[in-house]
Amino acid sequence: MKRPTRLGEGQKLILTANRLLDGHIVWRDAAGQWRPSITHAAQLDTDTAQTALETLNAQKEGVVGVYEVAVHPGIPPSPVSVRERIRAFGPTVHPEFATELEP
Repeated sequence: MKRPTRLGEGQKLILTANRLLDGHIVWRDAAGQWRPSITHAAQLDTDTAQTALETLNAQKEGVVGVYEVAVHPGIPPSPVSVRERIRAFGPTVHPEFATELEP
Protein backbone atom coordinates (compact mmCIF):
# COMPACT_ATOMS: atom_id res chain seq x y z
CA MET A 1 0.00 0.00 0.00
CA LYS A 2 1.22 3.49 -0.86
CA ARG A 3 2.27 5.65 2.05
CA PRO A 4 0.10 8.71 2.72
CA THR A 5 1.08 11.98 1.09
CA ARG A 6 2.36 14.53 3.60
CA LEU A 7 0.74 17.90 3.25
CA GLY A 8 2.28 21.24 4.05
CA GLU A 9 0.31 24.00 5.70
CA GLY A 10 -2.69 25.02 3.59
CA GLN A 11 -2.16 22.28 0.99
CA LYS A 12 -4.91 20.04 -0.38
CA LEU A 13 -5.03 16.82 -2.39
CA ILE A 14 -6.41 16.17 -5.84
CA LEU A 15 -6.83 12.82 -7.60
CA THR A 16 -5.24 11.97 -10.92
CA ALA A 17 -4.97 8.93 -13.19
CA ASN A 18 -4.40 7.95 -16.79
CA ARG A 19 -7.32 7.23 -19.08
CA LEU A 20 -7.25 3.56 -20.07
CA LEU A 21 -8.20 4.02 -23.74
CA ASP A 22 -5.51 6.52 -24.71
CA GLY A 23 -3.23 7.05 -21.69
CA HIS A 24 -4.09 10.75 -21.34
CA ILE A 25 -3.75 12.33 -17.91
CA VAL A 26 -7.09 13.03 -16.20
CA TRP A 27 -8.14 14.71 -12.94
CA ARG A 28 -11.15 13.87 -10.75
CA ASP A 29 -13.69 16.70 -10.36
CA ALA A 30 -16.17 17.34 -7.54
CA ALA A 31 -18.96 15.55 -9.47
CA GLY A 32 -16.87 12.37 -9.70
CA GLN A 33 -16.01 12.73 -13.38
CA TRP A 34 -12.54 12.41 -14.90
CA ARG A 35 -11.58 15.64 -16.67
CA PRO A 36 -8.57 16.38 -18.93
CA SER A 37 -7.76 19.67 -17.18
CA ILE A 38 -6.43 20.18 -13.66
CA THR A 39 -8.53 23.35 -13.50
CA HIS A 40 -11.61 21.28 -12.66
CA ALA A 41 -9.95 18.98 -10.09
CA ALA A 42 -11.73 18.69 -6.74
CA GLN A 43 -9.48 19.85 -3.89
CA LEU A 44 -9.80 17.45 -0.97
CA ASP A 45 -8.60 17.05 2.59
CA THR A 46 -6.58 13.95 3.54
CA ASP A 47 -9.46 11.85 4.90
CA THR A 48 -11.76 12.55 1.94
CA ALA A 49 -8.98 11.79 -0.54
CA GLN A 50 -8.14 8.50 1.20
CA THR A 51 -11.78 7.38 1.16
CA ALA A 52 -12.10 8.33 -2.51
CA LEU A 53 -8.89 6.45 -3.38
CA GLU A 54 -10.10 3.28 -1.67
CA THR A 55 -13.41 3.47 -3.53
CA LEU A 56 -11.79 4.22 -6.90
CA ASN A 57 -9.21 1.47 -6.55
CA ALA A 58 -12.04 -1.04 -5.92
CA GLN A 59 -13.88 0.13 -9.06
CA LYS A 60 -12.63 0.21 -12.62
CA GLU A 61 -13.87 3.38 -14.29
CA GLY A 62 -11.80 3.43 -17.46
CA VAL A 63 -8.70 4.77 -15.70
CA VAL A 64 -5.51 3.25 -14.33
CA GLY A 65 -2.95 4.35 -11.77
CA VAL A 66 -5.21 6.47 -9.58
CA TYR A 67 -3.29 8.43 -6.92
CA GLU A 68 -3.38 11.69 -4.98
CA VAL A 69 -1.31 14.80 -5.65
CA ALA A 70 -0.50 17.53 -3.11
CA VAL A 71 -1.40 20.99 -4.40
CA HIS A 72 -1.47 24.61 -3.33
CA PRO A 73 -5.18 25.54 -3.49
CA GLY A 74 -6.37 27.85 -6.22
CA ILE A 75 -7.91 27.89 -9.66
CA PRO A 76 -6.18 26.03 -11.15
CA PRO A 77 -4.57 24.23 -8.24
CA SER A 78 -0.77 24.27 -8.39
CA PRO A 79 0.92 20.89 -7.79
CA VAL A 80 3.68 20.94 -5.18
CA SER A 81 6.07 18.59 -7.02
CA VAL A 82 7.81 19.37 -10.29
CA ARG A 83 6.73 16.01 -11.71
CA GLU A 84 3.06 16.80 -11.17
CA ARG A 85 3.40 20.37 -12.49
CA ILE A 86 4.79 18.87 -15.71
CA ARG A 87 1.91 16.36 -15.89
CA ALA A 88 -0.63 19.15 -15.28
CA PHE A 89 0.71 21.96 -17.42
CA GLY A 90 2.67 20.35 -20.22
CA PRO A 91 6.13 19.39 -21.36
CA THR A 92 9.30 20.96 -20.04
CA VAL A 93 10.35 21.98 -23.54
CA HIS A 94 8.37 24.92 -24.87
CA PRO A 95 8.95 26.32 -28.37
CA GLU A 96 9.68 29.70 -26.81
CA PHE A 97 12.79 28.25 -25.15
CA ALA A 98 13.97 25.96 -27.95
CA THR A 99 17.38 26.59 -29.48
CA GLU A 100 17.90 26.38 -33.20
CA LEU A 101 20.27 23.73 -34.47
CA GLU A 102 22.99 24.92 -36.78
CA PRO A 103 23.15 23.08 -40.14
